[in-house]
Parts: sequence; C-alpha cells; structure tokens
Amino acid sequence: MTNVQELADGFSYLEGPRWRNGKLYVSDFYTHQVLAIDESGKVELVATVPEQPSGLGWLPDGRLLIVSMRDRRVLRQEEDGSLTEHADLSELTTWHLNDMIVDEAGRAYVGSFGFDLMSGAPVQTANIVLVQPDGSAEVAADDLAFPNGMDLLDNGGTLVVSESFGNRLSSFNVDSSGELSARQDWASFGPEPTSEDIAEVLESVSAVPDGLCRDEDDTVWVADAIGQRVVRVAKGGEIVDQVSTGDLNVFACALGGSDGRTLFMCAAPTFAEHERRDTREGVLLTAKV
Repeated sequence: MTNVQELADGFSYLEGPRWRNGKLYVSDFYTHQVLAIDESGKVELVATVPEQPSGLGWLPDGRLLIVSMRDRRVLRQEEDGSLTEHADLSELTTWHLNDMIVDEAGRAYVGSFGFDLMSGAPVQTANIVLVQPDGSAEVAADDLAFPNGMDLLDNGGTLVVSESFGNRLSSFNVDSSGELSARQDWASFGPEPTSEDIAEVLESVSAVPDGLCRDEDDTVWVADAIGQRVVRVAKGGEIVDQVSTGDLNVFACALGGSDGRTLFMCAAPTFAEHERRDTREGVLLTAKV
C-alpha cells in the first residue's frame, strides 16, 4: 500500500496544484490566497485574489497567470508582485471559472462551472476558453459536463480534460495555433448521466474526475472527488494504479518534488462551499509513486 503523508494543513479548500522551481503552487479558495509550499511543508503567500483563485500557470517569461473565479477573469502577476487583468472571460462563460492549464507558448485553456453548483441549480454544460498569450480569448470547446482538470499529452498535441459530471475524460487534438478539434472519449468510467439534478448525477456515476496531471508515459493521475482516491488512468479507461486518501476526499493532484515522483494531493472532507468556507480542514497530502 502506498504510504500517504500529510505535508501541510490548516487550509480552507486547495485546488489547482502546480509544481515549479522546487515549490508546489496552489490556490486556497476561501482564504483567497495563492500559496507556494516547499517539500518541508513551509508555506508562503504568493498572491491574494479577492474573487477566489483557482487554476494556475505561467507565461514563457515566468509571469504567473491566476484564474479569478467569481468575476471570471484571468489575472497576471507582474514582476513587482502586482496583479493585472490578462483576460476578461465574463462574456464567454456563464458561471464561475475553474481550472486552467497553460502551455509552453503561454496559451491558457480555462474551464468553467456552467451553473450554480453550490446552490444545487440544474446541471448545465459549460465550455473551455482558449486565452492567447496576448490576452485575446475565444471559446475552444463547448457542451462539456463540468470541464475541470486538464493537461497536455503527446508533446502538446492532445488536451485531456476531466468532465466531472460526465463520468469520463475527454480529449481534443491541439493544432499549432492552440485550436481544439476531434473531441473523443479518452477514458470512460461508465454511462453518461442524463439527469439535471446534481444529487442524482452524483449517485449515478462511478467516479467524479476532478483535477488531473500527466505522468511521463502519457497516462494521467486523476483525483476522484467521490472516491477518496487518486487513480492513474491509461487511454481507454484502464486504471493501472491508485492511491487511497482514507477518509478524506481528494479534488486535485500534481506530480513534482525533487525526484519528480511525489504525488501532491489536495484533500478535504467535502467540496461544499458552505462547509469549507469557514473551516480550515483542508490538507495537502503526498505519496511516492
């Protein structure tokens, strides 16, 4: 059994983990903070985002991009630490922004909720927006069942995305300009839900794929938001490895560490905002994989 350890605690709800230059960068939703955590568990404040941070990534020149969820913007942190607007996605999306992946050229792919999840509104599909390095933006893909964690495979030629309420991972071909095409099921965990009631959807699926990250062989590690586990999935849907998080649910993951084989896992008792907002039960877990 994989040995899971707690690296740091006292958070509200962690999301969007990314390993870079010896530290794990992560967003803590309800404290509105982007944090950097080293392998000893030392935590430092990187930025404060009043409208709730989520997905993270970097431009080629090293400036940090941060999803600002509630006002549906992507922010850019300048060299002096200040935040400025990189892209306004409010006209292209219908509810909070979500996770993000940024490629080597500085193109950002940003997912969104599509509906008021935390109030139990009817389930609606959402889109992925492509933000070019200059901040211009367009819808790259639509009709996704809560597009969530993303990563790039095949040397950047394939984008894989969790459809959290679709019981699957989907993939797209990526062309030289970043455009997406040829959508297909990359991995299916069972039939696609048909209900618009979120409780019925959660009861009908075998997994809720949330944050994900690629492994060196183009398998992906995926946090299962209802399964207290992170699973390593091959194309087609075979689960080739998994790490249990015990009694805690896990919502995002990233590979990193000095050896490149540390799996960082963002865990908490639940994802419900009214339960996480005023508590500090979120933890960062690690396992060697």
